[in-house]
Amino acid sequence: MKQLLFALILVSLFSCKEESKIEEAVAQIPVSFKVERFDQVFFGSKPEELPQIKAKYAFFFPAGNPDSVWINKMKDPLLKELYNEVQLKFSNLGKVETDLEKLFAHVQYYFPKFKTPRVITLINEVDMEGKVFYVDTLALVSLDCYLGKNHRFYVDFPEYKKEELEANQIVPNLVSSFCYEKIATPTDRTLLSAMLYYGKELYIKDKLIPEYSDAHKIGYTEMQLKFCQENEYYMWSNLVENKLLFDANPKNEQRFIYPAPFSKFYLEIDNQTPGRVGQWLGWQIVRSYMENNDEVTLEQLMAMDAKTIFDNSKYKPKKQ
Repeated sequence: MKQLLFALILVSLFSCKEESKIEEAVAQIPVSFKVERFDQVFFGSKPEELPQIKAKYAFFFPAGNPDSVWINKMKDPLLKELYNEVQLKFSNLGKVETDLEKLFAHVQYYFPKFKTPRVITLINEVDMEGKVFYVDTLALVSLDCYLGKNHRFYVDFPEYKKEELEANQIVPNLVSSFCYEKIATPTDRTLLSAMLYYGKELYIKDKLIPEYSDAHKIGYTEMQLKFCQENEYYMWSNLVENKLLFDANPKNEQRFIYPAPFSKFYLEIDNQTPGRVGQWLGWQIVRSYMENNDEVTLEQLMAMDAKTIFDNSKYKPKKQ
């Protein structure tokens, strides 16, 4: 027992030393960018200035729409009110900019071919499907989607979605967007494949935004995260015993993967569970795999199939 404990301590110390080396290397990577406040440019301008705005930000103005469409938006009292609320919340982007700088340095460390993108903030009429966009050389952030879960504009949103409306979700959401189409699409519809798809994304957050808490990476409250940690063995056992891991029934994704008020084990405890526990379990499997296969790069992980990861993960949660 003493030998095992000593070995575990050595592994932990080695891991911390390696992480420290990586962070020292990341800190040396020069990152230069300036957040462009398109929200301020657009709503703070006069209609006669529209041609100059369109020339600089042509991709925000699809062809076929007359200028009257954009001028009406400039004058729309509801959008002006939304704009004013954004300015109150984000008069400056101090912490967000600092976190973006750290993110882009980590991206360049792990993915050298990707350069620092052009970062633009905007107002997107609280379109939850278009909160952020990060592809290649462009990163867009819809600030009106991050005013805080208790903001009056979000009163009609389902409670389980409100955690996504906090400012601390901007950078984690950007990482999710960055991962989109980079992580290999599952080759089947099994629950395990879906779990590991999102497990990869969450593991990449471990590496690209290591200073963020696990709760913020996945968009949970601390209480929801604690539930998963304390019930990991029981949740996993339930999936195994009911032979759900290799079941290709798409309803399983609704039960355990997609956003929902709670996960559906069809047990009395369901109301205490957070949604998306399949994503969280997939994260733990990927973490276990990478701990036991530390020569694997993030790009190799992104391309790897679920079976290879699972078979070599040595994942076995302990009963608490």
